[in-house]
Amino acid sequence: MQRFSHAPTDPAFVQDPYPFYDRLRAAGDLAWWDDYGMVCAASHRAVHALLRDRRFGREIPSEMAQPVPEHLAPFYAVENHSMLELEAPRHTRLRGLVLRAFTSRRIASLGPEIEALAHELIDAFPAGEFDLLPAFCQPIPVIVIARLLRVPDRMAPQLLDWSNAMVAMYQARRTRETEEAASRAASEFSAFLTEYIDARRSDPRDDLLSQLIAAEEAGEKLSTEELITTCILLLNAGHEATVHTMGNGIKTLLETGRSISQADAAPVCEEIMRHDPPLHLFMRYAYEEVELFGHRFRRGEQVGLLLGAAGRDPEVYADPRRFDPRREAPAHHAFGGGPHFCVGAPLARLELQVALPILFARFPGLRLAETPRYADLYPFHGLERLVVAR
Repeated sequence: MQRFSHAPTDPAFVQDPYPFYDRLRAAGDLAWWDDYGMVCAASHRAVHALLRDRRFGREIPSEMAQPVPEHLAPFYAVENHSMLELEAPRHTRLRGLVLRAFTSRRIASLGPEIEALAHELIDAFPAGEFDLLPAFCQPIPVIVIARLLRVPDRMAPQLLDWSNAMVAMYQARRTRETEEAASRAASEFSAFLTEYIDARRSDPRDDLLSQLIAAEEAGEKLSTEELITTCILLLNAGHEATVHTMGNGIKTLLETGRSISQADAAPVCEEIMRHDPPLHLFMRYAYEEVELFGHRFRRGEQVGLLLGAAGRDPEVYADPRRFDPRREAPAHHAFGGGPHFCVGAPLARLELQVALPILFARFPGLRLAETPRYADLYPFHGLERLVVAR
């Protein structure tokens, strides 16, 4: 197996990680990334297989668990109940209960509300050049989740601040300051949600939180701690992915001179997620000795699934750097796959497919006012600014 070294915080890599992925993929399905100290899957077939192989999972093997540092206790008090970090049987139970509340019918009913919100945000655009991220891309997913939980819109900026602080824990540039900020956010977010959960238990409403409280399967319900973590996960994961996808997608459409309408929204949005996805690296642990793609994994060994590389595999996607919504090819892995397939994928797709056509319909002359730059967020991949002019 070939070894490669490239810092994920290197400015050139932040702006364009795809050449590095091409080098890894050319070496085979698996390669060793020195900077992460682990085997990484870069081909579409390897990522696809590992996402679905039950011999691998997100939950750290029990014998490898380390004591949590005191300053991180509030953060992990939340993370310890996250579907994203658990495997069966706890993951199965949590996911089943959440899906009883987060139904396709409830999500589909949000279409008119997302449409109205998009127009409302566009009506408030400033004159001249402005940054589309805070004006359009960031508010939509956080306000939609807030309304699902029946949290006032005025709380959206605070929810966004908490979300950004907690998600920063997964970034390659993480520091002690990052950790302390994430723990503060976890404590404050949990205290805020505890009040809402108590209120909904005594006075149920027609909202997602009330549905989560009421969800029951085989006599099982979500505990208060699980409810808090689930609400935080829905916001953090949904917000992070949708904002980056929307920003990356608008950038790509404007750079390639393309538009998007209601008629072609679905294929355009799927190609956006293949071409420049919001999450590039998803890690898993081996739960037993496994031989795959010429490598023998030991129990407890981590493997990195390079979702960003899988979407640019030339064996699956012809001319993969070309943005082509009309291409016919296998599905992308931007939402993961297998047991951990993103539970919020239908909502993310709806937000993109409703909001982006409205933006381009109202501003057919929309153009980039400065060269967009990606933020140092790896393993996330999103812009730091998206300055446009009408």
